[in-house]
Amino acid sequence: MPADLPERLQHYIGGEHVDSADGATFEVLDPVSNETYLHAAAGRAADVDRAVTAARRAFDEGPWPRMLPRERSRILHRVADLVESRDARLAELESFDSGLPITQALGQARRAAENFRFFADLVVAQTDDAFKVPGRQLNYVNRKPIGVAGLITPWNTPFMLESWKLGPALATGNTVVLKPAEFTPLSASLWAGIFEEAGLPVGVFNLVHGIGEQAGDALVKHPDVPLISFTGESRTGQLIFANAAPHLKGLSMELGGKSPAVVFADADLDAAIDATIFGVFSLNGERCTAGSRILVQREIYDEFVLRYGAQAQRVVVGPPHEPGTEVGALVHPEHYEKVMGYIELGKAEGRLVAGGGRPEGFPTGNYVAPTVFADVPSDARIFQEEIFGPVVAITPFDTDEEALALANGVRYGLAAYVWTNDLKRAHTFAQAVDAGMVWLNSNNVRDLRTPFGGVKASGLGHEGGYRSIDFYTHQQAVHVTLGDAHHPTFGKGV
Repeated sequence: MPADLPERLQHYIGGEHVDSADGATFEVLDPVSNETYLHAAAGRAADVDRAVTAARRAFDEGPWPRMLPRERSRILHRVADLVESRDARLAELESFDSGLPITQALGQARRAAENFRFFADLVVAQTDDAFKVPGRQLNYVNRKPIGVAGLITPWNTPFMLESWKLGPALATGNTVVLKPAEFTPLSASLWAGIFEEAGLPVGVFNLVHGIGEQAGDALVKHPDVPLISFTGESRTGQLIFANAAPHLKGLSMELGGKSPAVVFADADLDAAIDATIFGVFSLNGERCTAGSRILVQREIYDEFVLRYGAQAQRVVVGPPHEPGTEVGALVHPEHYEKVMGYIELGKAEGRLVAGGGRPEGFPTGNYVAPTVFADVPSDARIFQEEIFGPVVAITPFDTDEEALALANGVRYGLAAYVWTNDLKRAHTFAQAVDAGMVWLNSNNVRDLRTPFGGVKASGLGHEGGYRSIDFYTHQQAVHVTLGDAHHPTFGKGV
């Protein structure tokens, strides 16, 4: 257990750490022992309203939205420096709270810091459109922050994913209310001290802990929150869409995925196996962009399955804090039961090649052995549904057309991975696949300038680069008439 853990977590509203208005709390579990290690304030509508009021006051009366971009940029660069300097502590807390292996938690602070640096630089360098009609008219676009941004974040790599939203929301001059996931609230508690030390004005950042159906729901429905950015499962996204509709809120939602990794016979097989092993078993398999369906061309299918299964059996399962661990403990017993249920289902839907249950030597905790099913038909539930754990389904195909039909034959469309040395095939397939993001002969490596998001049930809208600037700002068109303007004349008679 990390040293100096708090005994309880409070909300952070208007620059103060406060309990819930009704004193309610909820238990937070350690995923290794499944024992309660602290209690967090359980926010409800009254707490969300207090946070929104503080954020709205900071937006209407405070300096943040009216600062020059360079002034905001300086503060956000200080945030980045502070975040990066706390990498070891953050990794310790994140690994303990989420079950993420410590080696994969290390570096999360650096990635979070880079998100702040990127948007701190982008708002200074950004240019807006201007359109001229010589001698007649000048038209230009004026960007304005929207107001209070409601940010709802997931429990997988929570701190880094919070930074994806906080960075652009703050850089563009908005104030925020953050509702972190209830399974992993610990690392979110670091933000208040970081922002205070960096000099962020009071009320610009607010944090409300709580259960999604209570605190998250209240934030989505609050009339003074004009936009919501949400990352989470697709069913929750549907509820948010419905609850935000009466207020016509701006929505950006990155939702679930069941991403295909398509391996053609001409691929570099060693690289494809290494990348697809990492792509589904890293982060405990609890990642939205996991390549959890591997489609393999028939000519190499048997060899691929044999080698993949053998390598999956060598993936090291262990306590999250140990440096040699490659797969740690799943985040929560509720999620563990869900994943184990899919594994039992998969035993009737495909051929079990590796794993298949709790690994030896771990009688307690949310440990799941890396599990591989082969010969999985396209109508199987483990092929169609998001499991969000260390479980992969492998399916053969014969032709490019069949591979595309299999890749597109699910309700999701977040990411896709294509392995082939045929350049024409790679680009043709990428353009035809239903996915918001495609990686060719590569694992999931992001460029912060590119859009991030999915299609179909995997999301609504995109963030990343200028797409984030677009989402968190109004674009006001200003039209200036130069010289004499022709106006139709009404009401002067004959």
